[in-house]
Amino acid sequence: MDSGEGPSSVSQPEGTGATKIKLGDTILLRIPSGDIRTLKLEKDSTINLGKFGSFFSNELIDQPYGLAYDITDKKLTVLPPKGLQEVEDTDATNELINDGQAVQPLTVEEIEALKKSGLSASEIIEKQIEQHANFQLKTEYSKEKYKKRKEAKYSKSFSTVIPTLFNVCEYWFNKDPSRLRDIRPDTLSQMLNLASIRPGGRYLAVDDASGVVVAGILDRLGGKGRLITICDVDSPPAYPVVTHMNFSKEFTTPVMSSLNWATADEDYTPVLPSSEPTSGSYKSDAQKTRLNKRKIASNALFQTRDELFNGEFDGLIVASQYDPFSIVQKLFPYLAGSASIVVHSPQVHVLSDLHGKLRDIPGYLGPAITEAFLRRYQVLPGRTHPMMNASGSGGFILHVIKIYDDPNASSVMAHRHKVKKLRAENTSNTGTPTPVQSKTATPSPTVIEDATMTEAEPMKDHSTNATS
Repeated sequence: MDSGEGPSSVSQPEGTGATKIKLGDTILLRIPSGDIRTLKLEKDSTINLGKFGSFFSNELIDQPYGLAYDITDKKLTVLPPKGLQEVEDTDATNELINDGQAVQPLTVEEIEALKKSGLSASEIIEKQIEQHANFQLKTEYSKEKYKKRKEAKYSKSFSTVIPTLFNVCEYWFNKDPSRLRDIRPDTLSQMLNLASIRPGGRYLAVDDASGVVVAGILDRLGGKGRLITICDVDSPPAYPVVTHMNFSKEFTTPVMSSLNWATADEDYTPVLPSSEPTSGSYKSDAQKTRLNKRKIASNALFQTRDELFNGEFDGLIVASQYDPFSIVQKLFPYLAGSASIVVHSPQVHVLSDLHGKLRDIPGYLGPAITEAFLRRYQVLPGRTHPMMNASGSGGFILHVIKIYDDPNASSVMAHRHKVKKLRAENTSNTGTPTPVQSKTATPSPTVIEDATMTEAEPMKDHSTNATS
């Protein structure tokens, strides 16, 4: 799939309101050079794209996403979609071709004069091709590349990009990977899958990656479920990635709430301003409105705290700059049995230390570290090949499952070895093997053994790692 084309055709989940451009939306525009620009759509304003032209913002309101437009005198004209065409291969080569100024007689001044005369970008490109001395000597592939380079240089057009999770995450990753803590779109999808994010689920998130994890969880919840985020600021955290998703308030407000680390502590008592008038009666309607807002905020805070402390959440996702072990241990009691814990970090040694600590603590089953690998391909008729440029890494992911610690449980392997030992003792004493009966009528609970144990390692007792 050619970069930037395929994911844009993916439809948004129901309830996001992203099928059409609305007033106040933060939209993404792909300019002819292939770069993505972002802007907030305001009424009765002029959007300036530099050398690519300017247009009135009102012309984009209520238009569907994914269309391509041509700019003419600040007016927009919808361009028909381009289809893929077969490129016939020939025996021509580019070995003896020189693309210097001598074979392209049109000067910069002449091209500027053509622009001022009102010629479109396609007409200017056609004139350049007509006067190009060696254009017919090029291969068909080189001709297509030449046209694309000229279109990116002279074309006054753009296309709107559908704000899917893939497109928004890719835009932010290309803009500044450090703000997303190196979370690529493929890495984010693996995190959401490992955490088993689904509509109706209840999840905890610690997101210091500009809100990309929160945006992914909200997108998959689809307006049904519960998400509590833990942050290090007093006011509600700013998640810029969530802003680009253009979620409606009805889509996010009933689902998401936020607590800071102080209010997420059961031993901490929040100090809140009074929501009752000091004189016993309201002095004005403005004071009444202000105090009512305080009361609603206080009630929402205590309700969110109670919900957190009641626990039984289905998963935890962490992408934070702070020590992941302290975060996981702090929120571990609030997770339900078989809940998935997913931790992302740009550095592998951070997760290696966490992996070593979790292996020695009962309650954490099968911690494993993975690194996502991504190779993108251009898929066009007769021109399929991997992209030459790619990101080095999308970070590392640790996944572990919470289980309940049951001291009365015994592992299957330990039970089998015990039975084998008793059978061997009976055989040596009587000369004939005798069946060995279990002391209890109920069988031992089944436990998943550690997949990393080898024959050379001593047998460990996993009696404290039984599933509930």
